[in-house]
Formats: sequence, structure tokens, C-alpha cells
Amino acid sequence: MHATARPPVMEARRWLDSHATPEGLPLINVSQAAPATPPPEPLRQAMAEALLTRPEAHLYGPVLGLPALREAVSDRWAQVYGAAPGANRVAITSGCNQAFCAALAALAGPGDEVVLPLPWYFNHAMWLDMQGVAARTLPTGDELLPDPETAARLIGPRTRALVLVTPNNPGGVAYPPTLIRKFYDLCQRQGIALILDETYRDFHGTDGAPHDLFQDPDWDQTLVQLYSFSKAYRLTGHRTGTLVAGAPLLREVEKFLDTVAICPAQPGQIGALWGLENLGAWLEGERQDILARGRAMAQTVTTLPGWQLLGCGAYFAYVRHPFEIASDRLAPELVRTAGILLLPGTMFRPAGDPAGARELRIAFANIDVDEISALGTRLGGLTLPLSGEATT
Repeated sequence: MHATARPPVMEARRWLDSHATPEGLPLINVSQAAPATPPPEPLRQAMAEALLTRPEAHLYGPVLGLPALREAVSDRWAQVYGAAPGANRVAITSGCNQAFCAALAALAGPGDEVVLPLPWYFNHAMWLDMQGVAARTLPTGDELLPDPETAARLIGPRTRALVLVTPNNPGGVAYPPTLIRKFYDLCQRQGIALILDETYRDFHGTDGAPHDLFQDPDWDQTLVQLYSFSKAYRLTGHRTGTLVAGAPLLREVEKFLDTVAICPAQPGQIGALWGLENLGAWLEGERQDILARGRAMAQTVTTLPGWQLLGCGAYFAYVRHPFEIASDRLAPELVRTAGILLLPGTMFRPAGDPAGARELRIAFANIDVDEISALGTRLGGLTLPLSGEATT
């Protein structure tokens, strides 16, 4: 634990205590990828009514989640992916982070290895560090797309899994179905798990299935899929996610979940089930709104001299800044000089990786188009020494 990095979002929030924002400039907070508003009122009413009228809503539930929710997840997955995994292959977890931890606890132990593309989602790296599992890092280049052939060279006798996040956190890039299939085939050949984190699936930039892996009759021998209701129905505080995997893995996952939480909280499960049954049209409206913000964010970054847009989609823009100052010093400085709170690329890479010094993550989903424009104005007005690379 001592060797594990501190939680990055909490570190960024502490900058607000030590760096006053400029007078007259309201804070633009693009540091965290979480909805800042409550769920829709009808969903909250359904949760409140259940808590008032259903005694079982206050009791322990099944370790792997409410049967009705597991069934609804399988039915919804059939609509999204063209094939149902089956309710007996669905586990409900206390958020998607717990789903990842549960999967890794069942798959890997101290001395084992897991392949993580860079830039990584920091909580994934933190959990591996806590468990003594080595991260084999997979570079992605300027397009932020991992390469299966490069990944194959990282797989060794102690490799237990390869992790993909799509649409990606922090990069915003949605991996094409053909690329996901190549990684699935690679993991299948190598006899390792493909952990596919689709937390931001509902804000995918294209129509159609994100991939066809559930149509493979043997998908449960390789695929471990993770998902979160936090973003879809704004249930962040209720910690409700899913883990979809084969029955043998779920037997091991159940041991982990029973030990750390006993069961997922009932209110979040009630809300997620109501959302699956009633909020399809509402969620599509949310998706279109986020996509519009993403287009505005991409256009804003491309107009900033010297800035480079590496990826943009779902909740995130991942950018390369033009300044001499490293991003881990630039990010807290932006609070003081521009009233902007964002995260440096150093939080999404191993310590000492030089690429992180030029990168920043902007979580734009909680600011509207006008605020995105204001963000661009503030970034464009920065007067800082440029790096040698930016001036050539």
C-alpha cells in the first residue's frame, strides 16, 4: 500500500486548498469523469418508493446481485451486442472499480503480470500495485490505439490478462470492433483473459454494436466484461456496476465480493433496474448531448496554437500541451492562473515516463458548450514558455 500512488482525483482536489483561483473567474472543473447532477426525478422516486414500501430493500441480498437486475442486464446486452450472455454469467458489483478488483483477484496473484495499454486508467494500475501484480505496459502512440502485435510480444508465462478500456479513460478513443476482435483472438490463443472495461459504452460515438464478442459461443472462456451504471443513470454515489464472465470465474468472484461487501447495495440496484426498464430514450438524449460536447471540445482544442488533440470521445479529451513546464506542475498552476482544474498526464503513466509531462486529461462531460468555449479562451490566453518541441 505504501508503494501505491495516492488517489489522483483527491490529490487534484487538494490543489484547490493551496491555490486560490483568480478573482472573478469561476472554477472550471474538468478533473473527474462523473456526472455532477442527480439521476432523473422519476428514477429517484422509484428508488424512494422501494425504500419506503419494500422491507427487503434494507436487507442483505444475493452476493452476485438481484436476480431481476441480472436478468435485465442480460436482456439489454442482447439488444446492444446481438447476443445475451445469460443472467447466470452476470454479477452485480459495488461499482465498476470493484468489478475490476474482483476479476483480478480471481485471475492473478503476486508475481503474475497483466498487460495495460498506456495511458492507463490509474485505479487499474493502483490495484495491480496493491496486489503485487506487475503491469506490462503497452504503448499506443499518437492515435492512442493499442497494437495487438506489440501486445503479443509482452505476453509471457506469468501473464494472466490483458485490459482494454473502450471508450477509453483517459484517452476518449473508442476502439474499432475489428481491433477489439484482434485482441480477443490474441487472448484466446494465449489462454489469458481479455478484461474489457466498457464503463462509457453508452456514450459511444458510433451506432451499432461496439463489438461482436458475445456472439462467439465460447466467449466466456476468454472475455471478462465490466460496465458501470454510474455514468448511464447518474448513480455514482450508489456504486452499481457489472461483471460479465464465465461461470467458473464467477464462482471465484463471488468469494471476493462476499468478503469485501457481502452484497451490492440495494438502492443502486433498484435504480439500475428501473433505468434499464424505463430510461432508454432518456439515455439516448444524454448520449447525444455528450457527443455534442465532445465535438465542441475537439474543435476548441484544434484552434489552440501548439496544442495537439490526441483523443476525444465519451467523457474525455486527451491533449498534448505546448509548454516547457511539465504537466504535473502545470496542472496545479492552472488552478491559480486560469481557474481550471484538470489532471496531468503523469497520473496516467508510470513514474518517469516522459510522455506524461506533455499530456493533460480534460473531462468535459460536466461542462456545457459555452463553458467549453470559456475553457478554450483561458487555455489560449496562457503566457508560459514554450517547449523546444513546440517552437520548432
